[in-house]
Amino acid sequence: MPKSTRRIIADHDEHGKAIITVDGLAPNMKTRETTGITSTMLWATTSSPADASRGGDPSLTFAGVSPPKNGSICRIVEFPPVKDGGKGVDNAAMLKEMGIHHDPSKPAPRNPFMHRTASVDYAICLEGEIDMLLDDTEVTMRAGDVLIQKATNHAWVNNSDKPCRICFVLVGANEPEEWKLNPSSH
Repeated sequence: MPKSTRRIIADHDEHGKAIITVDGLAPNMKTRETTGITSTMLWATTSSPADASRGGDPSLTFAGVSPPKNGSICRIVEFPPVKDGGKGVDNAAMLKEMGIHHDPSKPAPRNPFMHRTASVDYAICLEGEIDMLLDDTEVTMRAGDVLIQKATNHAWVNNSDKPCRICFVLVGANEPEEWKLNPSSH
């Protein structure tokens, strides 16, 4: 059973005084049918600099995996253990569920979880361990590790026997020039 995340929001009252406006379980928690991965949206911005005016909760209306070009996303993702490295997952269905365009003319990816977004991602492993696969290499992350992912083609695969929780902060970015060098991977 995926864990809920307590979310606390510090904002301002109508007089500009700093107050806590939200203290409770994050309401935008979804489990993807294709993968069993649970994502809890904590916050999103649509511009930089971000609007810090009082009120509103952009996490309730934000849809998709990628942040807007000048925006950001903060979410907690819980990856359940996978059997057979996820080979039973359909890449096209997974991408569609994530809101990422699938090009059927591209060759099959190294792993069905492979995807890329035009973002710089800060991934902080909170619990467990997980493998991050790139085009032909991989690295294992454990609780306390931090990874900076710069719009690379990648996959997250939990080959352990326990769930892995990661806090992701995604910052919208331009498509890197390197995408033109390897168009088959996105």
